[in-house]
Amino acid sequence: MVVVLMAVVGGVGVLGVVKVLQIQAAIAQASSFLPPPEAVTTIKAGRERWPATLGAIGTVHAARGVTVSADLPGVVESITFESGRPVREGEVLVRLDARQERAQLAAAEAQRDLARLNLDRVRGLVEQGILAQAELDRVSAEHKQAEARVGEIRATIDRKLIRAPFSGALGIRQVNLGQYLNAGDPIVPLQALDPVHVLFSVPQQRVGEMRVGGEVQVTAEGFTGEPVTGRITAIDSVVDEATRNVQVEATLANPGGRLRPGMFVQAHVRTGDTASILSLPASAVSYAPYGDSVFVVSEMKGPGDVPYKGVRQQFVKLGAARGDQVAVVSGIEAGDEVVTSGAFKLRNGAAVLVDNSVQPGNSPAPKPEDN
Repeated sequence: MVVVLMAVVGGVGVLGVVKVLQIQAAIAQASSFLPPPEAVTTIKAGRERWPATLGAIGTVHAARGVTVSADLPGVVESITFESGRPVREGEVLVRLDARQERAQLAAAEAQRDLARLNLDRVRGLVEQGILAQAELDRVSAEHKQAEARVGEIRATIDRKLIRAPFSGALGIRQVNLGQYLNAGDPIVPLQALDPVHVLFSVPQQRVGEMRVGGEVQVTAEGFTGEPVTGRITAIDSVVDEATRNVQVEATLANPGGRLRPGMFVQAHVRTGDTASILSLPASAVSYAPYGDSVFVVSEMKGPGDVPYKGVRQQFVKLGAARGDQVAVVSGIEAGDEVVTSGAFKLRNGAAVLVDNSVQPGNSPAPKPEDN
């Protein structure tokens, strides 16, 4: 029994030693294993001359815009405009029923005529010394009151002719024939579309670069042709406490009314001369909530000091964008070889195989085929 037990223990010990040696060999082999390289494209980071601009999101506003409304209550007698058409200043848009006021005007004019006759009669009697001057003053005051009453009723009738306060383009009609309108009820929007204002906000750190008269270029989605150029006309005097931004107003010519109030636009303000910028294709940047980064290619050493071409992840601070390109403020230097495509499958220290036969877009003014 003792011999058998010793034999079993010896056998188990031998098997254990063999397994330990096998595991150690496998660990040593795994530690020297290098995954196959990932195929990527790269570019040498270089400096370019970019115009010094500030990009901002803006909204188009009419230089003059109102909702034409009723000045006095009344029933719509006639509508003399069509929705969406241009109108000139002073053009009649809506007539309200003024039959009662016209009747009052006829009575007031008759009273005025009578007051004028009485005034002429009394004036003659005063000149003859028959009546006192006080009587002439009283009759003269009555004549002036009658004249004022006529003017008041005429003004009321004129206010029931609702006119365009300025030239512009009408919106959608909001009244119907025979409808009763209260004072202030909307009738139709009216916008002056040439010129237009674009309002956008800039960070308080960049307010010093804004100046009245500075050039602004505006583009909008679906807007064909060259960007519209305008000038800064006003800079707000206060900073928004919630966003720490300052609102800026630019004025642009808008022939043909292509820019409409409420449109979302991109505004680019020229803030100075051209500047030297370190740029990369936007595809080279890995965007993440904790920070944007790129992968820089360099010579590395693997297990056993075996050299290979690998990548290291480098966090960067980005600046403005232009077309397919993005400016890098800090994190890399000119001459660094940066991965431009295939970065999603990389990690720190990963081996790479550079193949630049096909490169991603890197144009400052791309023109997609389906644009």
